[in-house]
Amino acid sequence: MFISIQRPAVEPTGPDAVATPWSPRVHSLSPRALHARLLDNAAQRRLRGLQRRACGRADDADYWLGAAPQAVRKACDLRRGGLSTLP
Repeated sequence: MFISIQRPAVEPTGPDAVATPWSPRVHSLSPRALHARLLDNAAQRRLRGLQRRACGRADDADYWLGAAPQAVRKACDLRRGGLSTLP
């Protein structure tokens, strides 16, 4: 019996955080939206780290708390690179 593989209607292109089959296409973000997303990502990583630490999972907590400053650093680099209109 032959089974054909169905391809999704939307194919992700380029580096995309949600590039999974059948996920909606993510259009390029404005610099302000990217800055906000990076800061939100950092906050979520920090909260996840604190939750893991409260559950006694020190290795997971160290990973997530170590990952949060990277997102903040990327947001700072983006802001220095030309987001002078942000407050």
